[in-house]
Amino acid sequence: MTGKFILFDVDGTLMDAVANQRRVWHTWAARHGLDGEEVYAVALRTRPVETFAAVAPGLDPEACLALLHELEDADVRTGTYSAFAGAAELLAALRPGSWALVTSNYEHRVRGRFERTGLPLPHLVVDAASVAEGKPSPAPYLLAAERLGASPADCLVIEDAPSGVRSGLDAGMTVWTVNAPGPTAGAHRHFATLAEAAPEILAVSLSATVS
Repeated sequence: MTGKFILFDVDGTLMDAVANQRRVWHTWAARHGLDGEEVYAVALRTRPVETFAAVAPGLDPEACLALLHELEDADVRTGTYSAFAGAAELLAALRPGSWALVTSNYEHRVRGRFERTGLPLPHLVVDAASVAEGKPSPAPYLLAAERLGASPADCLVIEDAPSGVRSGLDAGMTVWTVNAPGPTAGAHRHFATLAEAAPEILAVSLSATVS
């Protein structure tokens, strides 16, 4: 098989969900009498269980997580989502079986969001339930490569966040960043927008080398 395998992060990379995430965390914080912006600032850089421990150490983490899941599921059904420019055309042009989604969210939510925005889904989604350790651990990207039957060296990761970049790099993959103000340390290339990167991603997916 020629060409490269493309592994996409979802939120912030293919889809704009920042407002949704902020709203969910603000609602969660309000239910517990906490400051929404302070909680959201912590949530941006930690996993939920770590966020709970930092902002509400006296609360039951399982109950905290249950409420967060309830709010996130409701947002998938009622929230407004938009795909980044160029996302639909890029995903539709990729070879079937040559790409996957690697997300810190859960597959049912990703599928719900993709259905609402009209983005095509791959046959493989590696989600938070797929691995014991999420990003920045390399585990999610390594699992995606394994399930695609690909060598890590033959994978190109498309990310927007430092934790995802570290995950891809530690998995031994080439990493490009999009939709970020500037380059992330370690990333091999940076593009201001996904639309700018799309022609290059498509070219790499059909080529034998990543430059």
